[in-house]
Amino acid sequence: MIKVATIAGSDASGGAGLEADLKTFEEYGVYGMAAVTVIATMDPDKEWSHRVFPVEEAALRAQLDTVFGGVGAAAAKSGMLGTFYAVEAAAEYLKKFGIGNFVLDPVMVCKGAGEALNPELNTALAEKLLPLAEVATPNIFEAEQLSGLKEISGVEGMKEAAKIIAGKGARHVFIKGGSKLKNSSAALDLFYDGRNFETLEGELLKTTWTHGAGCTTSAAIAAGLARGLSSLDAAALAKKFITGSLKNGFALNKWVGPGNPSAWRGDRLFR
Repeated sequence: MIKVATIAGSDASGGAGLEADLKTFEEYGVYGMAAVTVIATMDPDKEWSHRVFPVEEAALRAQLDTVFGGVGAAAAKSGMLGTFYAVEAAAEYLKKFGIGNFVLDPVMVCKGAGEALNPELNTALAEKLLPLAEVATPNIFEAEQLSGLKEISGVEGMKEAAKIIAGKGARHVFIKGGSKLKNSSAALDLFYDGRNFETLEGELLKTTWTHGAGCTTSAAIAAGLARGLSSLDAAALAKKFITGSLKNGFALNKWVGPGNPSAWRGDRLFR
């Protein structure tokens, strides 16, 4: 059994975070493990407003010892880290245990938020984890934060950001454009390998409530790498996976709705 780890936050509603990661790992036929960095909750009495509760450092490190020292992993991804010590610990364990297939999902906001949780923390994340990333998977907002570009509105801006992010150490960059690009009629993502660009297009699915798409995509890429796919092939398959998941998503309540990662079960993609 191929083993894959996520270092990420727990979403109490189950649609994003490590819950989405583990569901994705299951669909890829790999064994998922999780080190919990923060616990995110949502208040139904306050329009689903988010609160984030960090896991203490000793507990986080004990989890990382369990996952990497006690079991081992063919690949790993990180999501919301939330604290400086989580960034440091993630970098330390990834290096110590030689995890080359590392996917960095640079989570900077909770669903519905419009500003980075902690700009200084995001700088530390870029410095410590981008150089370890086989694939970095920022969305448009995160790509702006990592690259320093003020606004990315089209493919050329995505390309410029990808070059800057790769220059900071990531071996491959997968920028998720999705529905955030102006005047786009398709869900367009960009893959950059340090020399060449590949655009990946899919059906544009717009809802006001979908969450967990970024977590699911990065988890799918990590699982693909663990199964021996190239970074580009892993990203392309993840694109197909998340499109199917979102097409079959549903409203969880009046605020959010998860995708449905089990939607592709009829497709035998790994024969």
